[in-house]
Amino acid sequence: MWHEILFRILSIINYVVLIIIAIPLLLQIFYVLFSFVKKKTWKESAVKGRVAYLIPAHNEEDVIYDTVKSLIDGQKYPREKFDVFVVAHNCTDRTAELAERAGAKVLVLDDPDPAHRMALYPMKHGVDHIMALSGEQAYDFILRIDADNHVNPEFTLLMNDAYQSGVDFARSYEGALNGTQNFYTKACALFYAFDSRFGSRVRERMGVSAHINGSGSMMSLRMLKECGGYDCKTISEDAEFNFNRMLEGRKGHYVEDAVAYEDMPSSFRVTLSRNKRIGSGSMELLKGQLLKMFGKFFTTGNFSYLEMFLTYIFNFLAILISIWVPLYYIYHFTYTALVVNGTIAVTWMSVGYYSDMLWNTLWSAVGIVGGLFVLFGFGQAAILAIVDYKKLGAKKRRELISAVLLFPVFLVLYAVTLCIGAMSKPSWGKTTRNAPPPQAAEGE
Repeated sequence: MWHEILFRILSIINYVVLIIIAIPLLLQIFYVLFSFVKKKTWKESAVKGRVAYLIPAHNEEDVIYDTVKSLIDGQKYPREKFDVFVVAHNCTDRTAELAERAGAKVLVLDDPDPAHRMALYPMKHGVDHIMALSGEQAYDFILRIDADNHVNPEFTLLMNDAYQSGVDFARSYEGALNGTQNFYTKACALFYAFDSRFGSRVRERMGVSAHINGSGSMMSLRMLKECGGYDCKTISEDAEFNFNRMLEGRKGHYVEDAVAYEDMPSSFRVTLSRNKRIGSGSMELLKGQLLKMFGKFFTTGNFSYLEMFLTYIFNFLAILISIWVPLYYIYHFTYTALVVNGTIAVTWMSVGYYSDMLWNTLWSAVGIVGGLFVLFGFGQAAILAIVDYKKLGAKKRRELISAVLLFPVFLVLYAVTLCIGAMSKPSWGKTTRNAPPPQAAEGE
């Protein structure tokens, strides 16, 4: 009968989907299992390069003063060897004034084009300005951070050590400023720290290129001049820049002890807004460069290309996980149950066959989902809470217990936001900050 044929076809498609989902999941399991390898460190250098911090900012008067001030006053690095540049992009508030008052060099970018309302354009503007400097004003490398970020006091020193060791492109550990504000910030801190603590450490030790995205990244001026500057076009400009450098054959590195503390989303709405950019940008990269990355693996044999492809394709797989998987299994269980109770007549296989299938599928699903929840939910969250709780904004490990216990629920919600993001058109607007710092008032 036609419905039996349909059932068979959909079952085959589902097996293929599950295999596609399983491959990148196996990679994540590998990272968890080998996450206790010794971290990579860089030899301390007596040579201190000239450093330019670059901060793209759009209406960030609530946080920009404190961010700039914390950099200028808090770094264990010769003050004459680094400067902070803030690109005030289409700001209608006091961002430029407060940044300058805190000690930053302010670049004002007024760009009326609605299509340019994203971080790509202030980044281009800032990089072009810094690249044009020469002589004693020239810099050796750029450190990019966001307007609400703080970094640990050794951040500049550690990035300089990597640079003096020959590194042109690197990322830091992604920590949390407000990791204990509420359950949602705790869960977000655990999620974003996963790639720092597990994936990035293992990649660095295996010689696989790091994933360098956005805040806390280091770019040398010699590399920028060789590649023609900040050569990006999409809303996910940070990931695109990373892809461009990899396709050139450059290797990114990970400086684990350099920590960039970020303001974590405190609600589903804020996460959805952030993931509209991530999901939409990932789809643009999938259509443009991700397939090139996959092809490059076969022409070079370099595992970094395949690893990057498998990691980023997971954003696309969020659509399958959020849409295909629940819809298919609702159909599967409904159909087999109707066959077993005699509502639907079958001719190809016996009713007993469908009865066994119903129960086998049910128990298999429970086992697989339970195993994934234990490993990717409770397991990874518990490890992070034990070993890296201070980087996640907690003073004591027990502050993260609630997030560990409910982390699997957060992962489901996060997959849904990525799915929505992949089908949305994001924009770069003012970001709601969770805790405006008192130092902002100091610059009033």
